[in-house]
Amino acid sequence: MRALDIDTLVSVGRPVIAPDGSFAVFATSRPDLEANRAVGQLWRVDLPDGTPRRLTRGTSDSGPRLSPDGQTLAFVRADAKGKGQVWVVSAAGGEPVQATDTVLGVEGFAWSPDGRTLAFAARVPEKGRYGSVEGLDASAEAPRHITGIRWHANGLGYIADRPAHVFVVDAPATDSEPFYEAAPAVHESDATPSKKKTVASDARQLTEGAASHGGVVFSADGIEVLTAVDEIEPSRRDLRTRVIAVAVDGSGQREVLGVDAGLSLYGLEVAPDGAVALLGHEVGEDGIDFVAPGVGLWLLEADGPRRLTDAESVDLGEVGSHITIAGEDFLVQDRTRGRVRLLRVTRAGQVSEVLGGDVEVAGHAAAGDRIVAAVAAPDSYGELVLVEDGADRTLTAFGARAAASGIVRPRELEVDGRDGYPVHGWVAAPEGEGPFPVILQIHGGPYASYGVHLFDETQVLVDAGYAVVYSNPRGSAGYGRAHGRSIRQAMGTVDFADVIDFLEGAIASDPRLDAARVGVMGGSYGGYLTAWVIAHDHRFAAAIVERGFLDPVSFQGTSDIGTFFGDEYVGIDADAISRQSPMAVVDQVTTPTLVIHSELDFRCPLEQATRYYAALKRNGTEAEMLVFPGENHELTRSGQPRHRVQRFDAVLDWWARHLPAG
Repeated sequence: MRALDIDTLVSVGRPVIAPDGSFAVFATSRPDLEANRAVGQLWRVDLPDGTPRRLTRGTSDSGPRLSPDGQTLAFVRADAKGKGQVWVVSAAGGEPVQATDTVLGVEGFAWSPDGRTLAFAARVPEKGRYGSVEGLDASAEAPRHITGIRWHANGLGYIADRPAHVFVVDAPATDSEPFYEAAPAVHESDATPSKKKTVASDARQLTEGAASHGGVVFSADGIEVLTAVDEIEPSRRDLRTRVIAVAVDGSGQREVLGVDAGLSLYGLEVAPDGAVALLGHEVGEDGIDFVAPGVGLWLLEADGPRRLTDAESVDLGEVGSHITIAGEDFLVQDRTRGRVRLLRVTRAGQVSEVLGGDVEVAGHAAAGDRIVAAVAAPDSYGELVLVEDGADRTLTAFGARAAASGIVRPRELEVDGRDGYPVHGWVAAPEGEGPFPVILQIHGGPYASYGVHLFDETQVLVDAGYAVVYSNPRGSAGYGRAHGRSIRQAMGTVDFADVIDFLEGAIASDPRLDAARVGVMGGSYGGYLTAWVIAHDHRFAAAIVERGFLDPVSFQGTSDIGTFFGDEYVGIDADAISRQSPMAVVDQVTTPTLVIHSELDFRCPLEQATRYYAALKRNGTEAEMLVFPGENHELTRSGQPRHRVQRFDAVLDWWARHLPAG
């Protein structure tokens, strides 16, 4: 696979299934170099043996949700201003009807149990901000008065002046007359009493104030909307989540889950019998303990939430995790050893595997005995799988184009580290006898993991002639909570040992890998550990430090997670922070280093890169820096496709100059 082949990487989003199990709908997305954006549509497949067909033809349709009767499909599509709005269309296909018209777009929606109403969350800007006043440029807006400890978020920007609120709107009929604007009146006698709107009906706002609201779920009887409340703290970070139920008729609200429960939530769902299921983890007495959090499934009962899954061995915190109601049970996603499997959990806490093997489940839905799941695999970025009668069958073939571009299936490997600790990972190498130069890749997180899915970062390097070595050292997800918490306030210790031990074990396991020619690269936490590695191990011909967590001291006041991330991972003692800081040992770096960062990265802000780069230059170390305009922390995953290709070009050029292959 080459850099230009990223447009073959088709991902499959969370699917939905008809109540009778007769069909499923899902969204696809892929980077399009010509459009320079992600593009995708909705697809429908009749079950069990139908051929998938494209249902919509929008540029980036996503997030399908079927009405309770399965006849109408709601989804998100950008309006004329590029803001994502809710649209509805017949589940059989046809012309969509726009249902919402929010200034900044919607952030999630849900159907009412009777299918007549849609609830949604949307950000409400202060008057005069974010295009709410025509012709008022952002540079001419009033100053922002910030009183809380949080003020921005990666991929969004400022947050306090545009809180997210909950709305409800009548679901438009998909067969109604199209909406249109009345023609302007020439004479007073021609004036019409009113003009038809461009959307179905007026939305009613149910919440107000400075707090934001995330996620919307209707109660089983449809008279309330449950939503999580996010209040910006005045002085000290608190990760505990509060959930309220807001009356649809606007008559008031009540608390469903208080902060005294001590849970930080990732999602919630309501069963037909009214049972409330939660995905979340305990955050400790101080309210910020999030390291290897042990995200589990909880059932909300009269005396509080009851955990249904084991915190030490089951990890339901994968990005995109959600709950599917399956009769009396629940379906959830569990990270384990580079895989994400689908589990069934009973209300008594019995756990069984529904779908496993070499897959990473990204979404799921159920109806009766049928389950559909979106998965990624070693040979595909995304497919839809049907699970029925204990067997699974792939219904799509989106990975065929990527496979045709040439991919290598990595070899799984486990090595014993210097202290006897097992380190698990993979080795991907070109075909042939070698010897091949080796690149050590380090993932972000740190509580994340490399997995078995088709990974463009590895495939592009292998195509260029490099062997790629990558592992899940201590601190990673998917190997139990103790594994993930082992680097808490000890970064750069056992994690450093694990990646080096795995590199040496991988080279020893394959004579084609050239131990004398090695490089190292990583992003985010991987950027941190790359910078740490090259300060303590000088065997590497070159390094790439990307979007790195490089100075814990300045991170506290600049990152959108600076209010708690560093406190938990490196502590608050000045000496302890210094012992774990790449900036504190930057003068020990002699390895030629390319620093890559994005201008709008608010997770690891640009100053982390510029100060690290300036220090390398001051110390006389060979260094270059590449800064991408308009991108944030997600450049390599969801950045502009042309920027992603340009980044690959720069990476390959750097390695060609410092670690030539062939």
